[in-house]
Amino acid sequence: MSRTRIKVCGLTRPEDVAAAVSAGVDAVGFVFYPPSPRNISFDRAAELAALLPPFVTAVGLFVNPQPDFVAKALGRVPLQLLQFHGNESDAQCAELSVIRGAEHRLHWIKAVRMCPGVNLIKSSASHPRACGLLLDAFAQGYGGSGKTFDWSWVPAGGVGRPLVVSGGLDPSNVAEAIRKLRPWAVDVSSGVEISKGIKDAAKIAAFVAGVRNADG
Repeated sequence: MSRTRIKVCGLTRPEDVAAAVSAGVDAVGFVFYPPSPRNISFDRAAELAALLPPFVTAVGLFVNPQPDFVAKALGRVPLQLLQFHGNESDAQCAELSVIRGAEHRLHWIKAVRMCPGVNLIKSSASHPRACGLLLDAFAQGYGGSGKTFDWSWVPAGGVGRPLVVSGGLDPSNVAEAIRKLRPWAVDVSSGVEISKGIKDAAKIAAFVAGVRNADG
């Protein structure tokens, strides 16, 4: 039996981190994009990351960041994975993922904004150093739209690397998404919120239950 990994993104409060961990998620995401209502400071993210137990991954989300901005984040927050949501090239992502002063490079994933005409095979090939692709619904600007994309746009045979499905997922539809796409992981934000940036523990638990139900 395969197990779909789960990430809850856009966490801003200690109680939401606790709820996610208690529900059994694999990763939590911190948004470092000032225009987002879920954006948090590096200090706040460091406080929240310190609450994570072993084997729950801290992910940092960036959108077209400047190198110094990412370097400051990595110097302050114990991130274990980076997530790039803008127009970053493979070379830019690779450069941004290096922790300055240390011979260490973090793994990173690249978001693909799904819309008609997007070729996932080409998107995958254009970012060969990404450890996975995150598929999100296209929205004006950047950030969660709370809407799903047409899942039929995902090639039946995959793209040769792990896929993370996002975009409009919630407790009511995540099982269907997993059964249709069999992704490596799913990523949720607005689908488990009371309001933007404020999560609901019951919705998180229901989302995780939906994933486990789909996994069988």
